[in-house]
Amino acid sequence: MADSKQKKNPLARVFPGNKGKLKEKKYDYYDFSLLAVIILLTCFGLVMLYSTSAYMAELDFDDDMHYFRRQALISVFSIAMAIVISKIDYHILSNFTSIAYFGSLFLMALVKTPLGVTSHGARRWLGVTETISFQPAEVAKIALILYLAQLVVTMGRSIRSTRAFFLMLIAGGFQAFAAYAFTDNLSTAIIILGITVGMVFIAHPNRRLFWLLMGAGAFVVLIAVIVIMTTMQGSDNFRIQRILVWLHPEDYASGDGYQTLQALYAIGSGGFFGRGLGNSIQKLGSVPEAQNDFIFSIICEELGMVGGIIVLLFFGYLLYRLFFIAQNAPDMYGSLIVTGIFIHISLQVILNIAVVLNILPNTGVTLPFISYGGTSVLFLMAEMGLALSVARKIRLQDSQVLL
Repeated sequence: MADSKQKKNPLARVFPGNKGKLKEKKYDYYDFSLLAVIILLTCFGLVMLYSTSAYMAELDFDDDMHYFRRQALISVFSIAMAIVISKIDYHILSNFTSIAYFGSLFLMALVKTPLGVTSHGARRWLGVTETISFQPAEVAKIALILYLAQLVVTMGRSIRSTRAFFLMLIAGGFQAFAAYAFTDNLSTAIIILGITVGMVFIAHPNRRLFWLLMGAGAFVVLIAVIVIMTTMQGSDNFRIQRILVWLHPEDYASGDGYQTLQALYAIGSGGFFGRGLGNSIQKLGSVPEAQNDFIFSIICEELGMVGGIIVLLFFGYLLYRLFFIAQNAPDMYGSLIVTGIFIHISLQVILNIAVVLNILPNTGVTLPFISYGGTSVLFLMAEMGLALSVARKIRLQDSQVLL
């Protein structure tokens, strides 16, 4: 009899004291792969930021590490903050989604008051101290993701209704309008709309309404481009000028199209393997503010097409980990939070690289974790902390763990 039991369970021979008993054990999951790729992207971004900005920082501030030092400090703080956030139960946030949503609207409205700070010709920041400021529009992105996720969970089965479809669109549309009206930030408004549309597509089962909405939006954009091309060639509006530059950059080579053309020259001169790290020529003033929105062009110049592809692979793996967490989240609320973060990151990467390649008009969107900008890094890391918090609630089962 003992032999027959051991044949049924060979592990009993190795551990006879357990009498062949097995039990499924559940244990917590922590996505170290996501954390690793975040740190890897941040470190890569710091290296490229120093390489890109050292020359101009030396000229402007007599300190070649001016941009690098500030970005490194905020990055270290942000990674630590993300780890702390990952230890907090994300369900707690469901009690504060409305406060976050309306609070972000209030913060954006404050930009129009004397508390608003103007930089590079745009009034989009709120001053905390004389040296520290932040963009409330970045807060609005996280607030919207949390609010829409909670809205879907609260609605339950009624999310299938047409009313729910338009309610989500109105919530996101109002947030986007506030970002544009209060901070004059069209690029952030576009990203907020993109997050809204993406979460509506995921949450609402009626795809017909979604495709009708997308068709109407595409039609409006097409008509707008045709009108601009035919009747607004001499307009002084800087947004219309950006569209005209996008369509015919060579005609504006000495003006608004200068940055775009120089970025394309940088990418073209990099070839397949690049000039080598630190050997960019275009970063010596030819590409204005290269450490910000156009840092991808310097990456391609110094590291070539191979470097550009590696950056895309990093982001692809980051998005894959977010997709994995969203698929395996323990509840709808967590899944929708990570889905919103996935949409946000993917939109920023696509818009930034498309602008650098002149596939889209200049929108002023940063490349996540790589472009210079403390506010962007801080709130992106907060989102990564939320994703890690959701991942910690995933329960894995191991049927081969012996008692």
